[in-house]
Amino acid sequence: MTADQRLQEVVLDERTLVRRSPDVEQERKVAIYDLLRENVFSPVADAPGPFGLHLSIEDNRLIFDIRAIDGGPIHIFGLALGPFRRIIKEYLMVCDSYYDAIKTESSVKIEAIDMGRRGLHTDAAELLIQRLTGKVGIDLETSRRLFTLICVLHIRG
Repeated sequence: MTADQRLQEVVLDERTLVRRSPDVEQERKVAIYDLLRENVFSPVADAPGPFGLHLSIEDNRLIFDIRAIDGGPIHIFGLALGPFRRIIKEYLMVCDSYYDAIKTESSVKIEAIDMGRRGLHTDAAELLIQRLTGKVGIDLETSRRLFTLICVLHIRG
């Protein structure tokens, strides 16, 4: 894998989103910033990088539209969302609990909720790596950040 096997641009399909809370918007910004700063992204299409990635949800599928940095198409594929439904739902519920807790709860309770949130996040990232096998090679940190963005696409306002 060469140094240019990475993402240089990430775009989320905004058509499906009505509005986002400040907490969710901050998570999106941080995930994209961290993802672009450091990532491993190697499509099996064997195209030269760096890459642009457009993520969307269509017909109950997560669409990965991988592009050359000049916008030219490289590879588009979809992943069934079924295997992610339960973990996305649980993760979003724990995130809501976390955001509520940081306003009123003790640091011990906040840390406990955050530990559960991080555990679910890692489980989801490992599932994403598994589901992308044969399509795109990514590392755990890249997968964690992509999962955050997948969750943002699921939030309906």
